[in-house]
Amino acid sequence: MVSANREMVVYCFDTLVAHYNSEEAPPPAFDEGQHPLFVTWKKVINGGEPRLRGCIGTLEARCIINGFRDYALTRHQIWLGDILNIFAFPLPCHSESSIDALRDRRFPPIQAKELPSLECTVSILTNYETARDYLDWEVGKHGIIIEFTDPNYNTTRSGTYLPEVAAHEGYNGTITAQLRKHIQLTRYQSTLFTMNYSDYVAYVKTTRGAAPTINGAKPGNY
Repeated sequence: MVSANREMVVYCFDTLVAHYNSEEAPPPAFDEGQHPLFVTWKKVINGGEPRLRGCIGTLEARCIINGFRDYALTRHQIWLGDILNIFAFPLPCHSESSIDALRDRRFPPIQAKELPSLECTVSILTNYETARDYLDWEVGKHGIIIEFTDPNYNTTRSGTYLPEVAAHEGYNGTITAQLRKHIQLTRYQSTLFTMNYSDYVAYVKTTRGAAPTINGAKPGNY
């Protein structure tokens, strides 16, 4: 089984840096494979806790090299729907019945000047299981895919929360008895790896002999 690792995060940063420099990213230092995956960007503001800047990916298996390359670039995402706040988690990742690629339209594209403040997490999703009911999952262990028919609009809706969301944000959701009857829940697990931009720069200096340069960012920022 492929696990999320440092080289995957480095490749996401490489892809973003190369995009702003109008050049090709260095080849990835991890093996190809096919897995569902997500890329989460967070931004540190004034030394505070990292805040979500975007969370995108796919719930279906795809080639991970192309997947990380595509999802590292916020302007190339494909949005697929909304969960309508069925659970009280802030800012879920979105999906619809086709459950393919996701686009996070809640955020504008990342700008080059933001890179020094960014933190990137890659997630490889594993162990998909059909839950017995909407409570058949463990906070901090499982991510969830929720699918249901909205009885008010007779519309199928769905969404996903990665495993770390409930544990980090605190689960305090409520759900009506009417909606509960219609919910189909799939649970999954993931491996993840997180790296901030400073660690990325240090890694590049060590392995390639020089820090990355970014068009549109002041040299003092990196």
